[in-house]
Amino acid sequence: MFTRLDRDTKKTWSDRFEGSLHPAIVQFNASITFDIELIEYDLTGSIAHAKMLAKTGIISDAEAEELVKGLETIRQEYRDGNFTPGIDQEDVHFAVERRLTELVGDVGKKLHTARSRNDQVGTDIRLYLREQIQQIRQQIKEFQQVLLTHAQENVETLIPGYTHLQRAQPISLAHHLLAYFQMAQRDWERLGEIYNRTNVSPLGCGALAGTTFPIDRHYSAELLGFGDVYGNSLDGVSDRDFAIEFLNAASLIMVHLSRLSEEMILWASQEFGFISLTDSCATGSSIMPQKKNPDVPELVRGKAGRVFGHLQGLLVLMKGLPLAYNKDLQEDKEAIFDGVKTVKGCLEAMTVLLGEGIKFRKERLSEAVAEDFSNATDVADYLAAKGVPFREAYNLVGKVVKTSLAAGKLLKDLTMEEWLELHPKFEADIYDAIAPKQVVTARNSYGGTGFEQIKQAIERAKKQLELS
Repeated sequence: MFTRLDRDTKKTWSDRFEGSLHPAIVQFNASITFDIELIEYDLTGSIAHAKMLAKTGIISDAEAEELVKGLETIRQEYRDGNFTPGIDQEDVHFAVERRLTELVGDVGKKLHTARSRNDQVGTDIRLYLREQIQQIRQQIKEFQQVLLTHAQENVETLIPGYTHLQRAQPISLAHHLLAYFQMAQRDWERLGEIYNRTNVSPLGCGALAGTTFPIDRHYSAELLGFGDVYGNSLDGVSDRDFAIEFLNAASLIMVHLSRLSEEMILWASQEFGFISLTDSCATGSSIMPQKKNPDVPELVRGKAGRVFGHLQGLLVLMKGLPLAYNKDLQEDKEAIFDGVKTVKGCLEAMTVLLGEGIKFRKERLSEAVAEDFSNATDVADYLAAKGVPFREAYNLVGKVVKTSLAAGKLLKDLTMEEWLELHPKFEADIYDAIAPKQVVTARNSYGGTGFEQIKQAIERAKKQLELS
C-alpha cells in the first residue's frame, strides 16, 4: 500500500499548518514520480527567473550568480544519477528548491521570490512541450521522406484502389503513398501552429494575480526563448488549451498512422499479398511455424486508442475547472508525457517499417489490377466521349458487367462482336482504353492518379520537404 513516512518530516508549506500530512496522503498528493521528467526544464526556468530577479534589483547580482551556479550543479547531479529525489519531496519544484538550499544556503530560499508553483509548472510544461513538438515535427519529415522515396520508385506500379473496401479503380502505388504524405504534411503544419500557442510564457503570473515585486516578465520570457507572454495572469496559470491542442494533433497523427497500419496488415495477408514483411520488422507464432506477423502496424493501430484516451481525459479534466489553478491540473502531465512518448515511438516504428520492413510484390500487384472490373468506369467514359449520355453508358456497362460475371469473363475478355452488341459506338480501341496502365494514365486531372500528375505531385512533395 502506501510507504510509511516520518510524520515529523518538514512541511513544504508555511507554518500555518501545525501537523504533518498522513503518509497515505503524502503519497497520494505527490507527483515527483512522474514530474521529475520536467527537471531540466524546471532548472532552465529557474535560472531565467533568478537572472530576472537580479536585473530588476530584487536580488543582487552575486546572489543570482550563486543561484545559477547551484542550479547548474543540480543539473549535473541529475544527469550523473546523483540527484534522485523521493516521494517525500512531493514534486520536482520543491525537490530542486530544497537541494538548492542545501548547496548554497539561505540564498536558495530567495529563488521563489515573485513566483508561485502555479506559474512555475506552467512554464516547465510549456518548455517541455515546445521541445517535444519540434522533435515530433522532425520525425514527421523523416516519415514523409520514406513515403516519398517509395513513391519515386513506384510511379508506374499499379495497385487496386478501393472504396468501401471493394475494388474501385486502379491507381498508381505512388499516388496511394502520397496521400499519406499529405496527411503527414497537415500534421507537421498543425503542430507548427500549436507550437506558436505553446510558446507563450506564464512566468510571473504568480499564483493567479501577478506579484507586488517589480518583475520584468518580458525579460525572463526572452531568456527562455518564448515568443510572447500571457496578458492575463488568471489565464496564464490555468490555461491548458495548448496541451489539449497538442493531444488533438497527436490523435490525428495516430489516426493517420493507424489507417496506414490497417492497410499494411491487410496487404501483408495471404488474401491480398501486396507486400511481404522482412525479418527485421516481423515476428513469428509460438506454435505456427509458417506465420510471419505484422506486429509493428498492429501495435501502432492499438496504441492509437491510448492517445485518444489522453485527449478525452484532458478535455474532461478541464471542462469544469473554475479559475484559476486547481490541483486537478496535476493530472495533465502523465497524459502529455505518455502522449508524446507514444506518438514518437509510433512514428519511429512506422518509419523503420516503411524503410526496412516491407517489400512491395510488384508482380502480384500487376496481377491484382488485371483480375477485376475496376475498369468499368472507363468503359462508360469511353462511350460518353463518343457522345453517349453518361448515365445511359453507365447503365449499359452495369448490364455487361452482370452478364460477364455470369459468364465468368472479365471486360478484357469480351469479343469485338460482344462489344458491338452492347453499343455500336465501340471500336477496336476499347481494348487499349480499358488496359490498367491506360486507365491510370488517362486520369490526368490535377491531383489525380495519372502518371504525369504523380510526377508533378512528387516535385511538389520535394519542395514541401525542402521548405520545412
